[in-house]
Amino acid sequence: MHVAQIGFFNDPRQRRPPELLEAWTTLVDVAEAAGLGGVRVSVVQASSHPGHLERGGVHYYFRSFGDPPGAPDLRALCELLRELAPDILHVHGLDFPRQVLALAARAPGIAIVLQDHASRAPRLWRRALFRRALAGTSGIAFCAYEQAQPFISAGLLPDLSCVYEIPESTSRFTPGGQAAARTLAEIEGEPAVLWVGHLDSNKDPLTVLAGISAAARELPGLRLYCCFGVAPLLPQVEHAIDADPLLRERVRLLGRVPHARIEQLMRAADIFVLGSHREGSGYALIEALACGLPPVVTDIPSFRALMGRGAVGALWSCGDAAAFAAALLRIARQSGPAMRALVRAHFDRELSFAALGAKLAAMYADVLERRGRTGASPCASPGNA
Repeated sequence: MHVAQIGFFNDPRQRRPPELLEAWTTLVDVAEAAGLGGVRVSVVQASSHPGHLERGGVHYYFRSFGDPPGAPDLRALCELLRELAPDILHVHGLDFPRQVLALAARAPGIAIVLQDHASRAPRLWRRALFRRALAGTSGIAFCAYEQAQPFISAGLLPDLSCVYEIPESTSRFTPGGQAAARTLAEIEGEPAVLWVGHLDSNKDPLTVLAGISAAARELPGLRLYCCFGVAPLLPQVEHAIDADPLLRERVRLLGRVPHARIEQLMRAADIFVLGSHREGSGYALIEALACGLPPVVTDIPSFRALMGRGAVGALWSCGDAAAFAAALLRIARQSGPAMRALVRAHFDRELSFAALGAKLAAMYADVLERRGRTGASPCASPGNA
């Protein structure tokens, strides 16, 4: 089976292909995972720098196409696809309906599957276009089945019959000796709690800080380390820390840190926390699970799916500081080598390269089998089929 994974999103920084593969790790990881599942993979990525690279058994083709005004010009892509002759086109993202329609028209014999990357159901005036595009596809992958519901409610999908639950990516992080990692990462705490995420309203750091303050009354040795990039709420976060004696000596704002240090911090910490209200997936959570770091995160669809519906760690209601504190206390009492081993075993079983590759291969095989059996797209709503 040969699958062409297609990325229509143009890098706004216009990086050259080698730089892009270093920066967009998911592009590489998803392709290599599918390869481990026994699938031959070619990646076709929009780029202002045409080229061809081969890495890890995957061929990467960079072409100048994307989303110009009006009908997209996909001649270069379709010429390449004629040469590659894939069985399936796997399009990253749901926000390219014109391109999907053009692909369906120019390559009617090839099945098309889409993978969600935190898309929202479109506004009313764009729904007719999206409905036509989705009707011509043979499958859509979401991190969690629940994420398809807004598209079903908007009349863009008939039901869950063409939906597959597949993580957006995986991680190359590994567990390590916690004591050695603590020395290298220069952290302490009983427990040591780690936050990796933006300081914005969606991640909700203020609720997490309120919960940390409440938990500190029972966990006097607690320390919180915060890694972040974008930080529109930084002034409010700093004010909350300065105004609370229970936080002032327990919270350290690390800011942006190199990716390699994130791995060391995750190996060193006892608990991973986030307060997200919405996530397409949760890359930091996937990385924490890869390191065997027990998570205490919000009960949202993608986090539930990544954690096996609560098989590891703890989930709490968005915006509820008391619920977060209670969950944190519960996991703190259970944390240790046995729990870390359980978390890593869950990652190996559900989120590793091998696990992701098996899920992608199963989706591709199912799409081809169903397409061959019915000759129609299962994503077509009545009246669109």
